[in-house]
Amino acid sequence: MATQVTPDSVETTIYDGLVELGTERDLLSREATLESLDVDSLDLVELAQIVEDEFGVELRGDDVKDVKTVGEVIDLVVTKAG
Repeated sequence: MATQVTPDSVETTIYDGLVELGTERDLLSREATLESLDVDSLDLVELAQIVEDEFGVELRGDDVKDVKTVGEVIDLVVTKAG
């Protein structure tokens, strides 16, 4: 069963996913840019899979192509789940 989608649960999942992908947790914030965290398109694909597994929310390439910050990723997931 999918986890309930709340901004806090999504933030936790995104942060945990980014740490799994090699980002240092102390660099994470909503304002951190994906570029500054060295998150590339392959990482975003993996992160999208984590999100889908956790929340049942599917992120397509078009959804994430303009996303620049961690906060925008979180907001996108919350919006799509709503």
